[in-house]
Amino acid sequence: MHDHDHEVSERLASFADILAGELPKTWNSTCHTSAHEDDLVALAERIWDMDLVAEALTQRPLRQAAVLTRQDGAQLVVLDRHDALDGFLIAALAPRDLPDEAYRGVREPDGIALSDNPFLSAESVTDDLLVRYEAALAQVRHNATHPAGRSGTGPAERVVLTWQADGALTATGVSESAAGVLAANGFVHDEQSSGYRLSGDDTGVQARAVRESGRQLDALGITTVLQQPTTRPTATAPAAGPGARGAPGGWARELGGTRAPPPPDSIGV
Repeated sequence: MHDHDHEVSERLASFADILAGELPKTWNSTCHTSAHEDDLVALAERIWDMDLVAEALTQRPLRQAAVLTRQDGAQLVVLDRHDALDGFLIAALAPRDLPDEAYRGVREPDGIALSDNPFLSAESVTDDLLVRYEAALAQVRHNATHPAGRSGTGPAERVVLTWQADGALTATGVSESAAGVLAANGFVHDEQSSGYRLSGDDTGVQARAVRESGRQLDALGITTVLQQPTTRPTATAPAAGPGARGAPGGWARELGGTRAPPPPDSIGV
């Protein structure tokens, strides 16, 4: 049994070392074995997951883990799978020493399953887990340092989403916390305008992204508003036919946004 545990430990450590080197920015890897029981208990308490990884921990106590730490203090934990499948599990670790209130209303950046290929796994972590982790980190740090914003006192912050002629939505002048939420929900940073843009190519995806962004921003005490552009073409546009793209329907009102009368077949989910 000890030989098996040692073999698994070496496999985990090797995978985590390569994965750390493939992730954006600078990460280092530290392996914790069954000899570090107290460290493993503390790690298990900090795993920021209510899905795949949490379920795995209910079936088998944490016996070994590799912790990836970024220069700014962000941390991920890599676990070996014990369900007869190849590969690993990876989850975010919640920041230390933040009050419980900071996590209220913040969705866990649930972990994901990885193959045993660290190079392909690095792409999955970068494009999925890290995006959600950054958004959750921004939210809890904002909650911890701006409790007044959550209680409704102090100056109110809001994100204004503006409709563009091609059906996209843009947001400019957003705070760092709001920017993290927008990026995690599909908004792309536009270096030219220093704002964020959400494509309208798939209106169903767009509507869900706006709803989820609104929910997460609301947890930060940030209001979301939808509005038409302040400048419009002077020419009269032709009447919109069935299926034409327009301003959103009910979900705009849910977010407290303003809108021009939409055509009958506007965005839906």
